[in-house]
Amino acid sequence: MRKMMRRALATVVATVCLASAAMADNAEWSQPTKPFRVVGNIYYVGTKGLAAYLITSGKQAILLDGTLKSTASLVEDNIAALGFKRSDIKIIVTSHAHYDHVAGVAQIKRDSGAKLYAIAADRWALKNGLHDGETTYKRGTFPAVKVDHVLDDGEVVTLGDVSMKATLTPGHTPGCTTWSTSVSEAGRALKVVFPCSVTVAGNKLFGNKRYPGIVADFETSFDRLGGMTADVVLPAHPDIADIIGRAARRDAGEEDAFVDPALLGQIVEKSRAAFKKELARQKAKK
Repeated sequence: MRKMMRRALATVVATVCLASAAMADNAEWSQPTKPFRVVGNIYYVGTKGLAAYLITSGKQAILLDGTLKSTASLVEDNIAALGFKRSDIKIIVTSHAHYDHVAGVAQIKRDSGAKLYAIAADRWALKNGLHDGETTYKRGTFPAVKVDHVLDDGEVVTLGDVSMKATLTPGHTPGCTTWSTSVSEAGRALKVVFPCSVTVAGNKLFGNKRYPGIVADFETSFDRLGGMTADVVLPAHPDIADIIGRAARRDAGEEDAFVDPALLGQIVEKSRAAFKKELARQKAKK
């Protein structure tokens, strides 16, 4: 069973790399799905193929990512379906400034009145509505949005009794941010990590004038993520951790469906191997 899961994970990582490299909408990215509680006070409010997470404290909430411009209303509808108002969102944070994760942020920020917090290195992209760095594909665009609070690496964002730590894990974008928090589930504490992507995804690894330190950043991020521990892993692309499938298994009676302490390390190692392969391929073409 574990061998099958590892093979499935490898396939998912490879698929996400190819899809991201092309920056072409996957049909599931726009497909609605019902919102659901993941663990503790964390809810899934994204689409079938793109994650958005609502982390609540009473009737206040932090929203992580906004999906596509065309699906921002789906995220808002999912939040409403959980019994929250748009105005309950007080803070929006992001994983990274690519259109498939932040294009919906401008609308949700406007509709909710929330403040946007983001790492400094992704501020330019968010402000200009343009994927930063040089790529092998046409750089993705999205509605520009003002960053209200610039985060430092390691800064902790608090709202009520919620605390979320921002860890800079650059490479995929200069400001790629991994978020972590702790929740209580059935009387036990669980460490939850929202890892930022560490896939190459069409980034130029050599001669990238806008992002000359990209290779070193990727290597640093593999080490940083590899050194983290997580009971629950919640990525921006839900397929990477089978988030929808785990929810179905949990609802069918598998209480610990989301608990998988080995998953983060598996994702990091598969992504590291894919990075090394792509690095060698691009080096050979120089």
